[in-house]
Amino acid sequence: MEDVPLTSGPSRTLPAAVLWDMDGTLIDTEPYWIGAETELVEAHGGVWTHEDGAAMVGNPMSAAVVALQARGVDLTADEIADFLNGRVRAGVAAEVPWQPGALEILRALHGAGVPMALVTSSFRVLAEPFAETVGLFDVVVSADDVSRPKPDPEPYLLAARLLGVPVARCVAVEDSHSGVASAVASGARVIGVEVMQELADRPGLSRVGSLADLTLDDLARIADGDVLDLRPAG
Repeated sequence: MEDVPLTSGPSRTLPAAVLWDMDGTLIDTEPYWIGAETELVEAHGGVWTHEDGAAMVGNPMSAAVVALQARGVDLTADEIADFLNGRVRAGVAAEVPWQPGALEILRALHGAGVPMALVTSSFRVLAEPFAETVGLFDVVVSADDVSRPKPDPEPYLLAARLLGVPVARCVAVEDSHSGVASAVASGARVIGVEVMQELADRPGLSRVGSLADLTLDDLARIADGDVLDLRPAG
């Protein structure tokens, strides 16, 4: 696949593809997840704090199941997953909770002809309806599609393979420690969006405070090997 030229700005090329995390990065579903976890634990006589929910950000469903069962939720893994997925799916169906700048940068990349993948730790029951609503992703990789979820690199390696591009020529965008670890290990260029978690400095990691601050030229520079810190000063 040929590099996609920038329409303006420096003489650079856009990434071969952009690989997007979903929860927290593109859409603000974390309050839905935390609300559903809290409801479930309290229904079984336990306590689940915002900090407990924040600790689950970026982790696979299996981690949430273990944590919830440890707080007294007397349900099977499948029953817990069905409950959480159902609550979050209903919330997103009512209104897509876009993160600032997310839809705009997706549309800009689509208009520039850059392939995109949705790479999420959520199951297809959540990922597919979102991807279909948006209509801008060429590939969806969900928790159902991998044997080793994030922080393993398998999800990002699979996305690049399905798109038919070298992962080293892709830019991955993440918001969690687990997701960043997965993307970095895959060999992609990585952008960390600091939404709910502060992301530690690490070699090759660019950081932004909001997708509203990310431009096509920034993506081209990162694809070229630049490491950018686009977070607000102070």
